[in-house]
Amino acid sequence: MSLRKKLWSSVLALSLVGAMTLTGCASKQAASEPAASNGGDAEVAKTADYPKGALEFIAPSGAGGGWDLTIRTVAKVLQDTKLVDVPMPVTNNAGGGGGVNLAYMQTQEGSEKLISVYSPPILLINLNGSSEYSFENTTPLARLITDYGAFVVPKDSKYQTINEVMEALKADPKSVKIGGNSSAGSMDHIQFLIIAKAAGVTNLKDIDYISFQDGTATAQILGGHVDLLTTGLGDVQALVESGDLRALAHTGSERVGEGALAEIPTCKEQGIDATFENWRGLFGAPNMPEYAVDFWQDTLAKMVATDEWKAECAKHGWADAYMGQEDFTKFLTEKNEEYKEILAEIGLLAN
Repeated sequence: MSLRKKLWSSVLALSLVGAMTLTGCASKQAASEPAASNGGDAEVAKTADYPKGALEFIAPSGAGGGWDLTIRTVAKVLQDTKLVDVPMPVTNNAGGGGGVNLAYMQTQEGSEKLISVYSPPILLINLNGSSEYSFENTTPLARLITDYGAFVVPKDSKYQTINEVMEALKADPKSVKIGGNSSAGSMDHIQFLIIAKAAGVTNLKDIDYISFQDGTATAQILGGHVDLLTTGLGDVQALVESGDLRALAHTGSERVGEGALAEIPTCKEQGIDATFENWRGLFGAPNMPEYAVDFWQDTLAKMVATDEWKAECAKHGWADAYMGQEDFTKFLTEKNEEYKEILAEIGLLAN
């Protein structure tokens, strides 16, 4: 055999041995390790990386309201306690009593980043026909707190108690102009009607309720353009503490908060046997990925147990009302039926 042929034979033999060795290694690796494309491994990797990059926290209202305060407080506590270490900027997406943002959430289906706060209007605006969407078009994550409705008047108002307002309405349902930030048939309106009905006011449909969905209801009451403002207790806390507004009552079953808040009487202690809970919770985009839902289940449960969160609740007069996703979803279904009955009774349930 020539020298050239011997060299080619040697090269060929070495190549075959190398190929067999590599093939054997690859086979052993394949047998001992899952494939990189395995869906479970991809899910684990996403879970380990989540959250990555800035999140999208949304208040479906203008700045300064109860939704805005709640989600900004959540972001602050998560940051202060180092439970979340990525940016959590809060944006305001106001309009339609929360309906504008609810519609926006439909365009973000499957998002792992979007977190929004809502309360009873997420149910009410669908039931009264203002929005085609409801909580079922989101991913409920957790109920956090319960705030309460508050009924406030200008500091120089002739009304000294909530019963005086109710007596005036019994005599003439048009005699008191009621203002609120929510639309007719939504939360601010409904909470007042529930209390008025319990107080013996009839002709609830004839009560003048003026909606300021641009968020100017507080300015309207301060300017004397309405006689009474029905709103969230936390929404008017600063103005009650400053003395610019007087709170006639709130809708809780007992007094709450500290300082000026703790001095506000309940409707019940003034002989009106009714309450209204303004619960607030967090919702993700429709079909939020499971790994993101799991993260928030764990993280929010830890957050509500922190001293920082408890201090914020005490400061704002919020009652701890935490519910995880399963219980919260069940709660929403039950409340939807309850609100449906209330709206039907006052003729505001959409067909």
